[in-house]
Amino acid sequence: MVLKINGLTLALGEREGLLTVRVASLLGLPDGAIADIRVIRRSIDARRTRPPRFVYLLAVRLTDGVDWRSAPERERAGISVTEEVDRPDESRGASSGSAVFERRPVVAGCGPAGLFAALTLAEKGVSVLLLERGRAVPERLADVRAFWEQGILNPESHVHFGEGGAGTFSDGKLTSRVKNPFTSRVKRVLVDMGAPADILVDARPHIGTDRLREVVVNLRKRLIGLGGEVRFGACVTDFRIHRGGLVGIVVNNSEEIRTDHLVLAIGQSAADTYWKLAERGVALAPKPFAIGLRVEHPQELINRIQYGRWAGHPDLPPADYFLTAKVKALNRSCYSFCMCPGGQVIGCSAEAGGVITNGMSRLRRESPWANSAVVVNVRTEDLGGEGPLAGLAFRRHWEEIAFLAGGSDYCAPAERLTDFLSGKNHSPIGRCSFLPGVKGAELRDVLPPFVVEGLKRGFAEFERKMPGFITEEAILIGVETRTSSPVRITRGEDGQSINLTGLYPCGEGAGYAGGIISSALDGIRAAERLILSLGGQAGRRG
Repeated sequence: MVLKINGLTLALGEREGLLTVRVASLLGLPDGAIADIRVIRRSIDARRTRPPRFVYLLAVRLTDGVDWRSAPERERAGISVTEEVDRPDESRGASSGSAVFERRPVVAGCGPAGLFAALTLAEKGVSVLLLERGRAVPERLADVRAFWEQGILNPESHVHFGEGGAGTFSDGKLTSRVKNPFTSRVKRVLVDMGAPADILVDARPHIGTDRLREVVVNLRKRLIGLGGEVRFGACVTDFRIHRGGLVGIVVNNSEEIRTDHLVLAIGQSAADTYWKLAERGVALAPKPFAIGLRVEHPQELINRIQYGRWAGHPDLPPADYFLTAKVKALNRSCYSFCMCPGGQVIGCSAEAGGVITNGMSRLRRESPWANSAVVVNVRTEDLGGEGPLAGLAFRRHWEEIAFLAGGSDYCAPAERLTDFLSGKNHSPIGRCSFLPGVKGAELRDVLPPFVVEGLKRGFAEFERKMPGFITEEAILIGVETRTSSPVRITRGEDGQSINLTGLYPCGEGAGYAGGIISSALDGIRAAERLILSLGGQAGRRG
Protein backbone atom coordinates (compact mmCIF):
# COMPACT_ATOMS: atom_id res chain seq x y z
CA MET A 1 0.00 0.00 0.00
CA VAL A 2 1.18 3.52 -0.84
CA LEU A 3 0.03 6.58 1.08
CA LYS A 4 0.29 10.20 0.05
CA ILE A 5 1.07 12.43 3.02
CA ASN A 6 0.82 16.16 2.45
CA GLY A 7 1.82 18.84 4.95
CA LEU A 8 4.50 17.12 7.01
CA THR A 9 7.12 19.69 8.02
CA LEU A 10 10.76 19.90 9.05
CA ALA A 11 12.27 22.86 10.88
CA LEU A 12 15.46 24.61 9.86
CA GLY A 13 18.41 22.42 10.75
CA GLU A 14 16.43 19.16 10.65
CA ARG A 15 17.54 16.64 8.04
CA GLU A 16 15.27 14.67 5.72
CA GLY A 17 16.32 11.45 7.41
CA LEU A 18 13.84 12.42 10.14
CA LEU A 19 10.91 12.01 7.76
CA THR A 20 10.69 8.27 8.43
CA VAL A 21 10.50 8.88 12.17
CA ARG A 22 7.89 11.63 11.72
CA VAL A 23 5.70 9.48 9.48
CA ALA A 24 5.86 6.53 11.86
CA SER A 25 4.91 8.79 14.77
CA LEU A 26 2.14 10.47 12.78
CA LEU A 27 0.52 7.15 11.83
CA GLY A 28 1.37 5.24 14.99
CA LEU A 29 3.34 2.64 13.04
CA PRO A 30 5.66 0.03 14.54
CA ASP A 31 9.29 -0.40 13.50
CA GLY A 32 9.63 -1.94 10.05
CA ALA A 33 6.16 -0.85 8.89
CA ILE A 34 7.55 1.66 6.39
CA ALA A 35 9.09 0.03 3.35
CA ASP A 36 10.01 3.22 1.49
CA ILE A 37 9.54 7.01 1.52
CA ARG A 38 9.80 9.16 -1.59
CA VAL A 39 9.68 12.97 -1.64
CA ILE A 40 7.20 14.13 -4.28
CA ARG A 41 7.36 17.86 -3.54
CA ARG A 42 9.30 20.10 -1.17
CA SER A 43 8.46 23.74 -0.52
CA ILE A 44 9.32 26.49 1.96
CA ASP A 45 6.72 28.05 4.23
CA ALA A 46 8.24 31.44 5.04
CA ARG A 47 5.18 33.23 6.37
CA ARG A 48 6.21 35.86 8.88
CA THR A 49 3.95 34.48 11.63
CA ARG A 50 6.33 31.57 12.32
CA PRO A 51 9.91 30.45 11.71
CA PRO A 52 10.56 29.26 8.14
CA ARG A 53 10.04 25.54 7.65
CA PHE A 54 10.08 22.96 4.89
CA VAL A 55 6.77 21.39 3.86
CA TYR A 56 6.65 17.96 2.21
CA LEU A 57 4.37 15.90 0.03
CA LEU A 58 5.46 12.27 0.44
CA ALA A 59 4.71 8.89 -1.09
CA VAL A 60 5.01 6.32 1.70
CA ARG A 61 5.01 2.61 0.89
CA LEU A 62 3.90 0.42 3.79
CA THR A 63 4.69 -3.22 4.31
CA ASP A 64 1.84 -5.67 3.74
CA GLY A 65 -0.83 -5.90 6.41
CA VAL A 66 -0.05 -2.60 8.16
CA ASP A 67 -3.10 -0.74 9.55
CA TRP A 68 -2.43 3.00 9.43
CA ARG A 69 -5.96 4.18 10.27
CA SER A 70 -5.75 3.53 14.00
CA ALA A 71 -3.83 6.75 14.79
CA PRO A 72 -6.06 9.49 16.30
CA GLU A 73 -7.12 12.14 13.77
CA ARG A 74 -6.09 14.94 16.15
CA GLU A 75 -2.46 13.96 15.65
CA ARG A 76 -2.80 14.65 11.94
CA ALA A 77 -4.11 18.22 12.20
CA GLY A 78 -3.09 20.15 9.09
CA ILE A 79 -1.73 17.01 7.42
CA SER A 80 -3.64 14.99 4.84
CA VAL A 81 -3.17 11.24 4.46
CA THR A 82 -4.72 9.43 1.50
CA GLU A 83 -4.28 6.07 -0.14
CA GLU A 84 -2.73 6.42 -3.58
CA VAL A 85 -4.69 4.96 -6.46
CA ASP A 86 -2.63 3.36 -9.20
CA ARG A 87 -3.17 5.12 -12.51
CA PRO A 88 -1.77 4.36 -15.94
CA ASP A 89 1.24 6.44 -16.94
CA GLU A 90 -0.32 8.88 -19.38
CA SER A 91 3.03 10.54 -20.10
CA ARG A 92 4.14 7.75 -22.41
CA GLY A 93 2.01 9.01 -25.27
CA ALA A 94 -1.27 7.80 -26.64
CA SER A 95 -0.53 7.33 -30.31
CA SER A 96 -0.74 3.89 -31.81
CA GLY A 97 -1.11 2.25 -35.16
CA SER A 98 0.99 3.01 -38.20
CA ALA A 99 1.74 6.22 -40.07
CA VAL A 100 4.28 6.94 -42.77
CA PHE A 101 5.69 10.35 -43.74
CA GLU A 102 6.25 10.77 -47.46
CA ARG A 103 8.45 13.79 -46.73
CA ARG A 104 10.54 14.39 -43.67
CA PRO A 105 8.80 16.53 -41.04
CA VAL A 106 10.59 19.73 -40.07
CA VAL A 107 10.72 21.49 -36.71
CA ALA A 108 11.67 25.18 -36.79
CA GLY A 109 13.09 26.53 -33.53
CA CYS A 110 15.48 24.98 -31.03
CA GLY A 111 13.90 26.28 -27.83
CA PRO A 112 12.03 24.04 -25.37
CA ALA A 113 9.01 23.61 -27.66
CA GLY A 114 11.08 22.73 -30.71
CA LEU A 115 13.51 20.47 -28.88
CA PHE A 116 10.79 18.43 -27.20
CA ALA A 117 8.70 18.28 -30.38
CA ALA A 118 11.70 16.96 -32.29
CA LEU A 119 12.59 14.49 -29.53
CA THR A 120 9.03 13.19 -29.42
CA LEU A 121 9.05 12.60 -33.17
CA ALA A 122 12.49 10.98 -33.09
CA GLU A 123 11.43 8.66 -30.28
CA LYS A 124 8.62 7.49 -32.59
CA GLY A 125 11.13 6.60 -35.28
CA VAL A 126 10.81 9.77 -37.35
CA SER A 127 13.94 11.10 -39.04
CA VAL A 128 13.14 14.68 -38.12
CA LEU A 129 14.96 17.81 -39.29
CA LEU A 130 15.37 20.54 -36.65
CA LEU A 131 16.21 24.00 -37.96
CA GLU A 132 17.49 26.86 -35.78
CA ARG A 133 18.20 30.32 -37.14
CA GLY A 134 20.70 31.06 -34.38
CA ARG A 135 23.93 29.35 -33.40
CA ALA A 136 24.90 26.45 -31.15
CA VAL A 137 25.56 27.18 -27.47
CA PRO A 138 29.38 27.69 -27.62
CA GLU A 139 29.24 30.13 -30.55
CA ARG A 140 26.10 31.77 -29.23
CA LEU A 141 27.71 32.35 -25.83
CA ALA A 142 30.59 34.17 -27.53
CA ASP A 143 28.13 36.37 -29.43
CA VAL A 144 26.17 37.22 -26.29
CA ARG A 145 29.35 38.09 -24.40
CA ALA A 146 30.41 40.38 -27.25
CA PHE A 147 27.08 42.17 -26.91
CA TRP A 148 27.31 42.52 -23.13
CA GLU A 149 30.95 43.57 -23.10
CA GLN A 150 31.28 45.57 -26.33
CA GLY A 151 27.73 46.40 -27.42
CA ILE A 152 28.09 44.36 -30.61
CA LEU A 153 24.71 42.83 -31.54
CA ASN A 154 24.57 39.84 -33.87
CA PRO A 155 21.00 39.98 -35.26
CA GLU A 156 20.89 36.18 -35.71
CA SER A 157 22.67 35.09 -32.52
CA HIS A 158 21.73 36.71 -29.23
CA VAL A 159 19.78 36.11 -26.03
CA HIS A 160 16.63 35.22 -28.02
CA PHE A 161 17.97 33.31 -31.04
CA GLY A 162 20.06 30.17 -30.80
CA GLU A 163 20.26 26.74 -29.23
CA GLY A 164 17.93 26.42 -26.24
CA GLY A 165 15.94 29.55 -27.08
CA ALA A 166 15.62 32.53 -24.76
CA GLY A 167 15.60 30.24 -21.73
CA THR A 168 19.30 29.49 -22.20
CA PHE A 169 20.02 32.94 -20.77
CA SER A 170 17.53 32.98 -17.92
CA ASP A 171 16.99 31.61 -14.44
CA GLY A 172 15.90 28.32 -15.94
CA LYS A 173 12.65 28.25 -13.99
CA LEU A 174 10.53 25.13 -14.32
CA THR A 175 7.38 26.34 -12.59
CA SER A 176 4.13 26.09 -14.51
CA ARG A 177 0.44 26.41 -13.79
CA VAL A 178 -0.25 23.72 -16.38
CA LYS A 179 -1.48 20.42 -14.91
CA ASN A 180 -0.22 17.79 -17.32
CA PRO A 181 1.03 14.21 -16.88
CA PHE A 182 3.89 15.00 -19.26
CA THR A 183 5.40 17.51 -16.80
CA SER A 184 7.20 14.82 -14.84
CA ARG A 185 8.44 13.31 -18.10
CA VAL A 186 9.94 16.63 -19.18
CA LYS A 187 11.69 17.01 -15.83
CA ARG A 188 13.02 13.45 -15.94
CA VAL A 189 14.45 14.04 -19.40
CA LEU A 190 16.10 17.26 -18.19
CA VAL A 191 17.66 15.39 -15.25
CA ASP A 192 18.90 12.67 -17.61
CA MET A 193 20.52 15.43 -19.67
CA GLY A 194 22.32 16.94 -16.67
CA ALA A 195 19.82 19.06 -14.74
CA PRO A 196 19.97 18.77 -10.93
CA ALA A 197 17.76 16.02 -9.50
CA ASP A 198 16.23 18.53 -7.07
CA ILE A 199 13.99 19.79 -9.88
CA LEU A 200 11.94 16.60 -9.48
CA VAL A 201 10.80 17.58 -5.98
CA ASP A 202 11.29 21.32 -5.43
CA ALA A 203 8.06 23.32 -5.53
CA ARG A 204 9.90 26.13 -7.33
CA PRO A 205 12.49 24.28 -9.39
CA HIS A 206 15.12 25.97 -11.49
CA ILE A 207 18.16 24.84 -13.46
CA GLY A 208 20.18 28.04 -13.79
CA THR A 209 21.68 29.43 -16.96
CA ASP A 210 25.05 27.73 -16.42
CA ARG A 211 23.60 24.21 -16.11
CA LEU A 212 20.91 24.81 -18.73
CA ARG A 213 23.55 25.46 -21.38
CA GLU A 214 24.92 21.97 -20.78
CA VAL A 215 21.44 20.43 -20.76
CA VAL A 216 20.36 21.80 -24.14
CA VAL A 217 23.59 20.61 -25.78
CA ASN A 218 22.94 17.13 -24.39
CA LEU A 219 19.35 17.27 -25.66
CA ARG A 220 20.68 18.02 -29.13
CA LYS A 221 23.11 15.09 -28.91
CA ARG A 222 20.29 12.81 -27.81
CA LEU A 223 18.16 13.90 -30.76
CA ILE A 224 21.00 13.20 -33.19
CA GLY A 225 21.54 9.82 -31.55
CA LEU A 226 17.91 8.98 -32.30
CA GLY A 227 18.40 9.74 -35.99
CA GLY A 228 17.42 13.40 -36.04
CA GLU A 229 19.32 16.13 -37.85
CA VAL A 230 20.02 19.59 -36.41
CA ARG A 231 21.05 22.57 -38.51
CA PHE A 232 22.07 25.94 -37.09
CA GLY A 233 22.09 29.18 -39.03
CA ALA A 234 18.97 27.95 -40.82
CA CYS A 235 16.13 30.49 -40.78
CA VAL A 236 12.74 29.67 -42.29
CA THR A 237 12.15 32.68 -44.53
CA ASP A 238 9.13 31.59 -46.57
CA PHE A 239 6.38 29.00 -46.85
CA ARG A 240 5.30 27.09 -49.94
CA ILE A 241 1.53 26.59 -49.99
CA HIS A 242 -0.72 24.71 -52.41
CA ARG A 243 -4.50 24.51 -52.08
CA GLY A 244 -4.47 25.43 -48.40
CA GLY A 245 -1.77 22.95 -47.46
CA LEU A 246 1.92 23.29 -46.70
CA VAL A 247 4.14 21.72 -49.36
CA GLY A 248 7.51 23.19 -48.45
CA ILE A 249 9.60 25.91 -46.85
CA VAL A 250 12.41 28.21 -47.90
CA VAL A 251 15.51 28.45 -45.72
CA ASN A 252 17.76 31.52 -45.72
CA ASN A 253 15.95 32.91 -48.79
CA SER A 254 17.58 30.31 -51.02
CA GLU A 255 17.18 26.64 -50.11
CA GLU A 256 13.90 24.88 -50.86
CA ILE A 257 12.88 22.03 -48.55
CA ARG A 258 9.84 19.98 -49.48
CA THR A 259 7.75 19.00 -46.47
CA ASP A 260 4.10 18.51 -45.65
CA HIS A 261 4.53 18.97 -41.89
CA LEU A 262 6.18 21.87 -40.09
CA VAL A 263 6.18 22.25 -36.32
CA LEU A 264 6.66 26.00 -36.02
CA ALA A 265 8.29 26.57 -32.63
CA ILE A 266 9.69 30.04 -33.17
CA GLY A 267 10.19 32.32 -30.20
CA GLN A 268 8.25 35.53 -29.74
CA SER A 269 11.14 37.64 -31.06
CA ALA A 270 10.96 36.27 -34.63
CA ALA A 271 9.17 39.35 -35.96
CA ASP A 272 10.19 38.68 -39.56
CA THR A 273 8.56 35.24 -39.42
CA TYR A 274 5.30 36.72 -38.15
CA TRP A 275 5.30 39.21 -41.01
CA LYS A 276 5.93 36.47 -43.56
CA LEU A 277 3.10 34.37 -42.11
CA ALA A 278 0.80 37.38 -42.41
CA GLU A 279 1.93 37.96 -45.99
CA ARG A 280 1.07 34.34 -46.82
CA GLY A 281 -2.39 34.70 -45.29
CA VAL A 282 -1.84 32.43 -42.29
CA ALA A 283 -4.40 33.18 -39.58
CA LEU A 284 -2.96 35.35 -36.81
CA ALA A 285 -4.57 37.19 -33.93
CA PRO A 286 -3.39 39.88 -31.49
CA LYS A 287 -3.24 38.88 -27.85
CA PRO A 288 -2.78 40.74 -24.56
CA PHE A 289 0.68 40.93 -22.99
CA ALA A 290 2.47 43.10 -20.44
CA ILE A 291 5.36 45.56 -20.31
CA GLY A 292 7.23 47.40 -17.58
CA LEU A 293 10.63 47.56 -15.91
CA ARG A 294 13.13 45.42 -14.00
CA VAL A 295 13.61 46.21 -10.33
CA GLU A 296 16.83 45.17 -8.59
CA HIS A 297 17.46 45.01 -4.84
CA PRO A 298 20.36 43.72 -2.77
CA GLN A 299 19.58 40.04 -2.16
CA GLU A 300 20.34 40.44 1.55
CA LEU A 301 17.55 43.02 1.79
CA ILE A 302 15.02 40.65 0.21
CA ASN A 303 16.23 37.88 2.53
CA ARG A 304 15.62 40.08 5.58
CA ILE A 305 12.16 41.08 4.39
CA GLN A 306 11.09 37.51 3.63
CA TYR A 307 12.90 35.53 6.34
CA GLY A 308 13.15 38.06 9.15
CA ARG A 309 15.67 37.16 11.85
CA TRP A 310 16.26 33.79 10.16
CA ALA A 311 17.82 35.46 7.12
CA GLY A 312 21.24 34.01 6.45
CA HIS A 313 20.42 30.55 7.82
CA PRO A 314 22.47 28.04 5.78
CA ASP A 315 19.40 25.89 5.05
CA LEU A 316 17.52 28.75 3.41
CA PRO A 317 17.96 29.58 -0.28
CA PRO A 318 18.06 33.19 -1.49
CA ALA A 319 14.55 34.52 -0.91
CA ASP A 320 12.18 35.25 -3.76
CA TYR A 321 8.78 36.90 -4.05
CA PHE A 322 5.71 37.07 -6.24
CA LEU A 323 3.63 40.20 -5.90
CA THR A 324 0.41 41.36 -7.52
CA ALA A 325 -1.68 44.49 -7.27
CA LYS A 326 -5.05 45.40 -8.71
CA VAL A 327 -4.92 48.96 -9.96
CA LYS A 328 -8.62 49.74 -9.72
CA ALA A 329 -8.30 53.31 -10.94
CA LEU A 330 -6.97 51.99 -14.26
CA ASN A 331 -8.81 48.67 -14.27
CA ARG A 332 -5.46 46.95 -14.73
CA SER A 333 -3.06 44.64 -12.94
CA CYS A 334 0.53 45.20 -11.89
CA TYR A 335 2.61 42.17 -10.99
CA SER A 336 6.11 40.83 -10.60
CA PHE A 337 7.31 38.41 -13.25
CA CYS A 338 10.29 36.09 -13.64
CA MET A 339 11.85 36.95 -10.28
CA CYS A 340 15.53 35.94 -10.16
CA PRO A 341 17.02 35.53 -6.66
CA GLY A 342 20.80 35.80 -6.61
CA GLY A 343 20.79 36.81 -10.27
CA GLN A 344 21.50 39.69 -12.60
CA VAL A 345 19.66 41.89 -15.05
CA ILE A 346 20.80 41.42 -18.62
CA GLY A 347 20.44 43.23 -21.88
CA CYS A 348 18.67 41.04 -24.42
CA SER A 349 18.17 43.22 -27.45
CA ALA A 350 16.77 41.29 -30.39
CA GLU A 351 16.95 44.00 -33.06
CA ALA A 352 19.33 46.86 -33.74
CA GLY A 353 18.37 50.11 -32.05
CA GLY A 354 16.30 48.65 -29.22
CA VAL A 355 16.89 47.95 -25.53
CA ILE A 356 15.20 45.04 -23.74
CA THR A 357 15.80 43.74 -20.21
CA ASN A 358 15.51 40.29 -18.71
CA GLY A 359 16.64 38.42 -15.61
CA MET A 360 19.15 35.59 -15.37
CA SER A 361 20.78 33.56 -12.62
CA ARG A 362 23.12 30.63 -12.22
CA LEU A 363 22.22 27.36 -10.55
CA ARG A 364 23.60 28.41 -7.15
CA ARG A 365 22.00 31.86 -7.31
CA GLU A 366 25.07 33.33 -5.68
CA SER A 367 24.94 36.91 -6.98
CA PRO A 368 24.44 39.66 -4.35
CA TRP A 369 21.44 40.96 -6.31
CA ALA A 370 17.77 40.04 -6.58
CA ASN A 371 15.73 41.21 -9.55
CA SER A 372 12.27 40.87 -11.02
CA ALA A 373 10.26 42.30 -13.85
CA VAL A 374 7.37 44.46 -12.68
CA VAL A 375 4.83 44.87 -15.44
CA VAL A 376 1.37 46.19 -16.25
CA ASN A 377 -1.02 44.41 -18.58
CA VAL A 378 -1.49 45.72 -22.12
CA ARG A 379 -4.80 45.11 -23.86
CA THR A 380 -5.21 44.73 -27.59
CA GLU A 381 -7.20 47.98 -27.68
CA ASP A 382 -4.13 49.80 -26.28
CA LEU A 383 -2.00 49.03 -29.32
CA GLY A 384 -2.99 51.99 -31.44
CA GLY A 385 -2.78 50.06 -34.67
CA GLU A 386 -4.78 47.69 -36.81
CA GLY A 387 -4.15 44.09 -37.70
CA PRO A 388 -2.82 41.13 -35.74
CA LEU A 389 0.77 42.42 -35.63
CA ALA A 390 0.07 45.78 -33.97
CA GLY A 391 1.63 44.48 -30.75
CA LEU A 392 4.98 44.00 -32.47
CA ALA A 393 5.09 47.66 -33.48
CA PHE A 394 3.87 48.76 -30.04
CA ARG A 395 6.62 47.07 -28.07
CA ARG A 396 9.26 47.94 -30.67
CA HIS A 397 8.37 51.63 -30.27
CA TRP A 398 9.14 51.59 -26.54
CA GLU A 399 12.31 49.53 -27.02
CA GLU A 400 13.60 52.18 -29.41
CA ILE A 401 12.79 54.96 -26.95
CA ALA A 402 14.67 53.07 -24.23
CA PHE A 403 17.64 52.71 -26.59
CA LEU A 404 17.78 56.47 -27.09
CA ALA A 405 17.32 57.17 -23.37
CA GLY A 406 20.19 54.81 -22.56
CA GLY A 407 22.63 56.63 -24.84
CA SER A 408 22.14 54.68 -28.09
CA ASP A 409 24.85 52.15 -27.21
CA TYR A 410 22.67 49.37 -25.69
CA CYS A 411 23.12 50.64 -22.16
CA ALA A 412 19.77 50.70 -20.41
CA PRO A 413 18.01 53.72 -18.91
CA ALA A 414 17.85 53.38 -15.13
CA GLU A 415 16.55 55.25 -12.10
CA ARG A 416 16.27 54.72 -8.37
CA LEU A 417 12.84 53.41 -7.40
CA THR A 418 12.38 56.26 -4.92
CA ASP A 419 13.13 58.85 -7.62
CA PHE A 420 10.73 57.18 -10.07
CA LEU A 421 7.96 57.40 -7.48
CA SER A 422 8.68 60.97 -6.38
CA GLY A 423 9.49 62.40 -9.80
CA LYS A 424 12.40 64.41 -8.40
CA ASN A 425 15.83 64.20 -6.70
CA HIS A 426 17.46 62.21 -9.47
CA SER A 427 20.45 60.87 -7.58
CA PRO A 428 23.31 58.81 -9.05
CA ILE A 429 22.34 55.24 -9.87
CA GLY A 430 25.07 53.47 -7.94
CA ARG A 431 25.98 49.83 -8.45
CA CYS A 432 23.74 47.39 -10.30
CA SER A 433 24.25 44.16 -12.19
CA PHE A 434 23.03 45.15 -15.67
CA LEU A 435 25.12 44.29 -18.68
CA PRO A 436 26.23 46.11 -20.83
CA GLY A 437 25.63 49.06 -18.42
CA VAL A 438 23.13 51.73 -17.39
CA LYS A 439 22.59 55.44 -17.85
CA GLY A 440 20.50 57.62 -15.54
CA ALA A 441 17.18 58.62 -17.07
CA GLU A 442 13.60 59.51 -16.17
CA LEU A 443 11.83 56.21 -16.76
CA ARG A 444 8.41 57.85 -16.93
CA ASP A 445 9.46 58.87 -20.45
CA VAL A 446 10.22 55.35 -21.72
CA LEU A 447 6.82 53.74 -21.14
CA PRO A 448 3.18 54.54 -21.95
CA PRO A 449 1.53 56.79 -19.33
CA PHE A 450 -0.91 54.08 -18.25
CA VAL A 451 2.00 51.72 -17.57
CA VAL A 452 3.87 54.39 -15.58
CA GLU A 453 0.81 55.09 -13.46
CA GLY A 454 0.11 51.38 -13.03
CA LEU A 455 3.67 50.78 -11.85
CA LYS A 456 3.55 53.62 -9.33
CA ARG A 457 0.32 52.35 -7.81
CA GLY A 458 1.57 48.78 -7.94
CA PHE A 459 4.79 49.60 -6.11
CA ALA A 460 2.79 51.27 -3.34
CA GLU A 461 0.81 48.04 -2.90
CA PHE A 462 4.02 45.98 -2.98
CA GLU A 463 5.38 48.09 -0.12
CA ARG A 464 2.27 47.33 1.90
CA LYS A 465 2.74 43.61 1.35
CA MET A 466 6.55 43.62 1.69
CA PRO A 467 7.59 46.53 3.95
CA GLY A 468 11.02 47.69 2.87
CA PHE A 469 10.48 46.98 -0.83
CA ILE A 470 10.56 50.70 -1.64
CA THR A 471 14.08 51.83 -0.80
CA GLU A 472 16.84 53.98 -2.25
CA GLU A 473 18.78 50.75 -2.74
CA ALA A 474 16.26 49.56 -5.36
CA ILE A 475 17.15 50.34 -8.97
CA LEU A 476 14.70 50.32 -11.88
CA ILE A 477 16.03 49.34 -15.32
CA GLY A 478 14.09 49.57 -18.56
CA VAL A 479 12.39 48.28 -20.52
CA GLU A 480 10.80 44.83 -20.03
CA THR A 481 8.71 44.09 -23.11
CA ARG A 482 9.07 40.38 -23.87
CA THR A 483 7.04 38.78 -21.07
CA SER A 484 4.88 36.99 -23.64
CA SER A 485 4.06 37.08 -27.32
CA PRO A 486 1.72 39.85 -28.55
CA VAL A 487 0.66 37.53 -31.39
CA ARG A 488 -1.13 34.19 -31.58
CA ILE A 489 -0.76 31.89 -34.59
CA THR A 490 -4.30 30.58 -34.48
CA ARG A 491 -4.65 26.81 -34.41
CA GLY A 492 -7.52 24.35 -34.20
CA GLU A 493 -8.25 21.40 -31.95
CA ASP A 494 -6.02 19.23 -34.14
CA GLY A 495 -3.04 21.48 -33.39
CA GLN A 496 -2.79 22.75 -36.96
CA SER A 497 -3.17 26.29 -38.23
CA ILE A 498 -6.85 26.91 -38.82
CA ASN A 499 -6.21 27.78 -42.47
CA LEU A 500 -2.91 26.09 -43.39
CA THR A 501 -2.92 22.30 -43.18
CA GLY A 502 0.40 20.84 -42.11
CA LEU A 503 1.51 23.85 -40.05
CA TYR A 504 1.67 23.09 -36.31
CA PRO A 505 2.33 26.32 -34.35
CA CYS A 506 3.49 25.73 -30.80
CA GLY A 507 5.34 27.23 -27.88
CA GLU A 508 5.74 30.78 -26.68
CA GLY A 509 6.06 32.32 -30.12
CA ALA A 510 2.77 30.78 -31.21
CA GLY A 511 1.06 32.42 -28.24
CA TYR A 512 0.14 29.18 -26.47
CA ALA A 513 2.85 28.85 -23.81
CA GLY A 514 5.13 30.82 -21.54
CA GLY A 515 8.24 29.44 -19.89
CA ILE A 516 10.30 26.29 -20.27
CA ILE A 517 7.85 23.68 -18.99
CA SER A 518 4.69 24.89 -20.72
CA SER A 519 6.63 25.37 -23.96
CA ALA A 520 8.12 21.88 -23.78
CA LEU A 521 4.66 20.44 -23.09
CA ASP A 522 3.23 22.32 -26.05
CA GLY A 523 6.00 20.96 -28.27
CA ILE A 524 5.23 17.40 -27.17
CA ARG A 525 1.55 18.01 -27.81
CA ALA A 526 2.27 19.33 -31.31
CA ALA A 527 4.35 16.27 -32.18
CA GLU A 528 1.69 13.90 -30.84
CA ARG A 529 -1.03 15.64 -32.83
CA LEU A 530 1.10 15.52 -35.95
CA ILE A 531 1.53 11.76 -35.52
CA LEU A 532 -2.14 11.22 -34.74
CA SER A 533 -3.12 13.10 -37.89
CA LEU A 534 -1.54 10.26 -39.88
CA GLY A 535 -3.01 7.45 -37.85
CA GLY A 536 -0.65 6.79 -34.97
CA GLN A 537 2.96 5.87 -34.43
CA ALA A 538 5.28 7.29 -37.00
CA GLY A 539 8.00 6.23 -39.28
CA ARG A 540 9.42 7.46 -42.56
CA ARG A 541 9.05 5.68 -45.85
CA GLY A 542 12.29 4.74 -47.53
